[in-house]
Amino acid sequence: MNALQRLVARGRTACLFVGAALAPLMSCAASVQVAVASNFALPMQKIAATFEADSGHKVVLSIGSTGRFYAQIRNGAPFDVLLAADDQTPLKLEAEGLGTRGGSFIYATGRLVLWSAKPNLVDDKGAILAGGGYNRLALADPRVAPYGWAAAQTLQKMNLSRLQASAVQAENIGQTYQFVQSGNADIGFVALSQVMQDGKIGQGSAWLVPAAMHSPIRQGAALLVKGKDNPAAVALVAYLRGDKARAIIRRHGYEL
Repeated sequence: MNALQRLVARGRTACLFVGAALAPLMSCAASVQVAVASNFALPMQKIAATFEADSGHKVVLSIGSTGRFYAQIRNGAPFDVLLAADDQTPLKLEAEGLGTRGGSFIYATGRLVLWSAKPNLVDDKGAILAGGGYNRLALADPRVAPYGWAAAQTLQKMNLSRLQASAVQAENIGQTYQFVQSGNADIGFVALSQVMQDGKIGQGSAWLVPAAMHSPIRQGAALLVKGKDNPAAVALVAYLRGDKARAIIRRHGYEL
């Protein structure tokens, strides 16, 4: 039994003890505060709803950039669980004593797409990047956003790194999507999960960037020290690795 499995078992034992000693005066329902990378907002909202229905626990989501959450957690933000856009931040938190030892794992691998809200603008090979025919390109800041770094690697692979100089740079992948969706940029590198509905691109046009064109976008979860004795946090971490959550994750374009 690994460290994460021991935490899950301990949380279940605590619930059973409370139920046996105090039922029906007290239940094991609790609330969990979750920091979620913006690319994972839609699937996590659905996972939270099914988790609440199945467990009776309450999930409170905060959506934003992984870099900002990391700084907030280091400054004492009251999160129980972090769902990052990369796999290094959870490990850093664990090494710094803010994440539970052995409590981090990869919950999804993201895919990058070049997307436009306009139909028929982006071709299925991304040739528009070299050929022009658009006003602005948007991408997330490669220095802090994993999807932005993947976009920068893709442009380098295509010998188009020069496009970064004139691109609209967003703080995170959520803001990148907003730039393109609103028309402030014609095209942009966004997460597949942001534009996929029922297994296909919901609107506009897109090029699914081949995975070989950039480093894998492995997204890690961390059970934070604050959440290690919270039965809702421990249960949610276990739930993320279960069949229901994994099915939702796949439907939004992630790989497992």
